[in-house]
Amino acid sequence: MDEKIAPHLEELTRALGDLEKTGIRAEFYKLLAFRVSPEVAKETILRKFGGKRKILKVKDLSASLKNFEITGRILDMGEKALRPQEGVQDGPSKLYTGILADETGSVMFSSWKELPGSIGDVINIKNAYTRLWQNRIRLSIGEQSLVSGVSDSSLPGLSELSKTPLKKLIEIGSADFSVSTTACVLQLSHREVPVRGKQSKVISGVLADETARLPFTAWVELPGIDIGSIIRIEGAQIRMFRGMPSINFISSTRISPVPAEEAEKLAFTFESSSKDPSPIKIEEIASRDSMFDVVTAGNIVSVRPGSGIISRCPECSRVIQKSNCRVHGRVEGIRDMRIKAVLDDGTGAMSVMFPRELAEIIYGKTLEEAEQLMFSDISKDAVYEDLRRFLTGRYLAVRGNSSNGEYGASFVAENAWVPEDDLAVRVVELLRRLGPDEGEQSSEVSREGISFA
Repeated sequence: MDEKIAPHLEELTRALGDLEKTGIRAEFYKLLAFRVSPEVAKETILRKFGGKRKILKVKDLSASLKNFEITGRILDMGEKALRPQEGVQDGPSKLYTGILADETGSVMFSSWKELPGSIGDVINIKNAYTRLWQNRIRLSIGEQSLVSGVSDSSLPGLSELSKTPLKKLIEIGSADFSVSTTACVLQLSHREVPVRGKQSKVISGVLADETARLPFTAWVELPGIDIGSIIRIEGAQIRMFRGMPSINFISSTRISPVPAEEAEKLAFTFESSSKDPSPIKIEEIASRDSMFDVVTAGNIVSVRPGSGIISRCPECSRVIQKSNCRVHGRVEGIRDMRIKAVLDDGTGAMSVMFPRELAEIIYGKTLEEAEQLMFSDISKDAVYEDLRRFLTGRYLAVRGNSSNGEYGASFVAENAWVPEDDLAVRVVELLRRLGPDEGEQSSEVSREGISFA
């Protein structure tokens, strides 16, 4: 039996590392005890633990990764005592949490086992995995993970990795916890929100530089700061919401106006930052984790199920089915309308969500008119089918925010329009791409159409 098992164990060792320390050998024999063949047991374990481990940097991390290797320096670490679950006697009693960093960024981690190191030490983790926690990627170290200390490392030292990096807005992402930057205040508003039973003032708005725009929130007063101010920000916190980074000013954040003579040397001004964003390709949107306030254009190649008239929970605004909300149970739904479409510009495709205000504009029917169509047709799919006929193939420009997830790029539109002004440019470009034979024909393009001589 051992001669039959040995080759499979050797293959597992090559793919997954030390089988004893990771507990994989015990898992393998457990499957054999259930009369699973060695071949099937090996394939099952390779599927479960991933096989062929990748070596990643912090910047490469995304949600739901499995079985990868990473090396980093511990910037912060603490432990939490866990209350044992009822009916469970054997289980971890402590959870170790902290921040791991390399030269590309930092990431929060949690470990069910004690780590061979303390703050400032470098550790290597094999068979790690990631998950989303509070809208941010978290590195998880499980019972099957193999963690070892690294004495000789080329990683930057603790003091250097702990510094708040100076970044352009487009460089800020989920691997950042605290950043410094210089930007212009494009929008600014004051409001009051309930915090622990009390009303607290909060300032929110939009920052911009020559590379991008990002939302910000300030829980502190901003004396002398207004729309148009160019400010230097040091030690701001980064929080993630639906894959989008937001800059948070807290009590320790240092904010100061940039002197006029320094502002003149910057690559942006309030006037240049205030201009409408230039259209970009969907390919670029899909290559980034998220983008705030961007413009793109393409053809609607599909109108997705779930478009048309929907019902929402009056408590949480979730879409409900058959008057049932998965959080609040049976409720009286509120009618709404939306469009879920796929936009393609030739370089890539993304899912676009149009809320009611935009859906009514691009569909050309109000919610009430759509309801009349549904009732007259005696079909709940009447509006969806009409949307498919009306919108498929149409060319649209959209402006809004994008995020990239497990199912690709998604875009929430805040504005949409038909970019008629560039029709002539698009037709000439199409003729050029068709080749010299077609290009030899003299053509005239106008707003009324195309005429060939």
